[in-house]
Amino acid sequence: MPTIVVEVMPKAELLDPQGKAVAGALARLGKTGFTGVRIGKRFEITVDGPVTDAVLAEVRELADDMFSNSVIEDVVSVHVSGATVETTGVAGETH
Repeated sequence: MPTIVVEVMPKAELLDPQGKAVAGALARLGKTGFTGVRIGKRFEITVDGPVTDAVLAEVRELADDMFSNSVIEDVVSVHVSGATVETTGVAGETH
């Protein structure tokens, strides 16, 4: 069964306290080659049947309305993992 992956990240202009904590821990461990860490969320939605443009559109709508808080987060990616998309002649939008 195909899986649609949605990735959500804090808006670039906002402070990411979790990322800052991890960056501090890396520095304390002597890992100095990293300049920053941002922590986001990943959703994996398993689809029963083919992934069509309509299914992707529905997941994009869910990503914008339910999986992310548009005030502080951006949906940075919606893609299919392990399958191809069955198109209906309408080009799909990529976030």
